[in-house]
Amino acid sequence: MTVEGYDPRAFPPFAVTVDLAVFTVRDGLLHVLLIERGTEPYKGAWALPGGFILPRESAEQAARRELAEETGLSETTVAGLHLEQLRTYSDPGRDPRMRVVSVAYTALVPDLPEPIGGGDAAHARWVAHGSRARLAFDHERILADAHERVGAKLEYTGLATAFCPAEFTLGELRQVYETVWGVELDRPNFRRKVLTTPGFVEAVEGRARLTGGRGKPAALYRAGPANALHPPLLRPEGRQST
Repeated sequence: MTVEGYDPRAFPPFAVTVDLAVFTVRDGLLHVLLIERGTEPYKGAWALPGGFILPRESAEQAARRELAEETGLSETTVAGLHLEQLRTYSDPGRDPRMRVVSVAYTALVPDLPEPIGGGDAAHARWVAHGSRARLAFDHERILADAHERVGAKLEYTGLATAFCPAEFTLGELRQVYETVWGVELDRPNFRRKVLTTPGFVEAVEGRARLTGGRGKPAALYRAGPANALHPPLLRPEGRQST
């Protein structure tokens, strides 16, 4: 369909891409999913998974396709991920090839398999957050924004329970918060807040677990029915994650 009076050649062309910041907790550490670029620009550098949006797909469709292509994760696994749109990055010089606008997504997910490289990615792996070389393009900025977003999700949702066993101690739950936020939490205060937040956790009656200390076995809990936490479990003031 041609719109009268409109000439698309009057506007400089630009491309639209997607980038994904995907986090998980492994071995008590926060990890981020990264790919090693197999092509220029930044060949050999580490970057977030992502790529160009094709003419007949949405940004979210492109995000899931690129994630599957560049990491080797199955389409079934990628289709089941909850991706949250983070923001749009549009600085004119962010890509040396041409003007590129990126729609970024983020996710904090449990139990993903080991990735393998594919597509434009030479390799893909889970890398401990804060232990990697600087990323290509403006992906350091995207990753920092995504880290802040997932930290906030732990404040307002029960997402942290997804990274614990089906039955967990409050110490195991606290470790998830400390891992993502990068802070040490006051144990009695954390316990009080968790147990007084309606629907956050439910006690497993008659069950306990030895934790290695000399005290009595720790009580076990399971995830409660609440999707949102009221009141939220806020990070300690002045001690934001880094």
